[in-house]
Amino acid sequence: MSTTHQEPGIAESLREAGTPTPRVSVVIPCLNEEEHIEECVSRALTALDDAGLSGEVIVADNASDDRSAERAAAAGARVIHEPRRGYGSAYLAGFAAARGEYIVMLDADLTYDFAEIPRFVAQLDDGAQLVMGDRMDNIQPGAMPWLHRYVGNPILSGILNLFFRTGIRDAHCGMRALRRDVLPQLDLRTTGMEFASEMVIRASKENLDIREFPIEYHPRAGESKLSSFRDGWRHLRFLLVHSPTHLFVIPGLTLLALGVVVALISVFEVPVFGREWQLHSMVAGSLLMIVGTQVVSMGLCAHAYGAYFMNDKDPWFDRMRERFRLEHGLTLGIAIAGLGFILAAWIIGTWIERGFGQLSEERLAVLAATLVIIGTQVFFASFLLSILGLRRT
Repeated sequence: MSTTHQEPGIAESLREAGTPTPRVSVVIPCLNEEEHIEECVSRALTALDDAGLSGEVIVADNASDDRSAERAAAAGARVIHEPRRGYGSAYLAGFAAARGEYIVMLDADLTYDFAEIPRFVAQLDDGAQLVMGDRMDNIQPGAMPWLHRYVGNPILSGILNLFFRTGIRDAHCGMRALRRDVLPQLDLRTTGMEFASEMVIRASKENLDIREFPIEYHPRAGESKLSSFRDGWRHLRFLLVHSPTHLFVIPGLTLLALGVVVALISVFEVPVFGREWQLHSMVAGSLLMIVGTQVVSMGLCAHAYGAYFMNDKDPWFDRMRERFRLEHGLTLGIAIAGLGFILAAWIIGTWIERGFGQLSEERLAVLAATLVIIGTQVFFASFLLSILGLRRT
């Protein structure tokens, strides 16, 4: 059994045994940091003592194969063992064991100044629920690779703000603090480096009071565990899969709209760039409309899954599900498919009227088939959304 599931019992046992509840829990993830972990623990305890804060230091040992755990315990930390490797796994174990009213997070590589801990606590005392550090204007020479500083972090933070409007400049800063009582709301789950993004996204969706202030970022002590491209992709993947609107709905609507424009130009023989768009353009427009409709329906189902199974919150989707019901989707699907069947019947009638001769309504035939396909997609996608909604409370 993993430590993540065991630690709430440990923390509860300590409280029941009458152990004084600390005000601050400093949680430090650790993977093979035996050279520096003692100094990290010592600095954290000193920062708490100097500020007059009652606290504890929890080192979440992530299956280190050196003496990190032993040295952390010797320095005065409470060591939690999490055998499942991963940045998020270590923090989840540390959070489960934390007993403090506030949790302060920072790495075991001496890149962050432990003396900043009281500033984070002061923001929480002032009502903040999540406090972030902003490294970007105070990066010491050699502390952050050029690729991370000018490409990776700005792009990922920019995408995160575009999708979720968090207003956080440095969304991947490793020094942050939060109130322990908001952890059930955040419902954090990821086990890798994308854990940093998940926390900010979930806090934003829950409308928590998020604050940010500048801190310094120092050169790393020891070997980095970060893989630039692998972890960067994991962050980007996480942002995309947690924003069905940007991953599915917007691209799908774009394809659908473009397909409608191309189809109309072809059907009505509107000259563009000095020439008419004929059958091949109609086929392209049909393809765009069908694919666009399918992608939009997948996006709506992804929204429904997030809302009903992951307790996700999206104001746009919440408004849509309040206004529209299964019957609306079924009616729309039948109407679109019905229009396609009517157009097909007209084509067949014209063919009969011409004595079953040559049929030259290829573009209209493609349009009719497209409408039937799209109507069918809308009809059954509506049922799938309704099935997902059975979990609705």
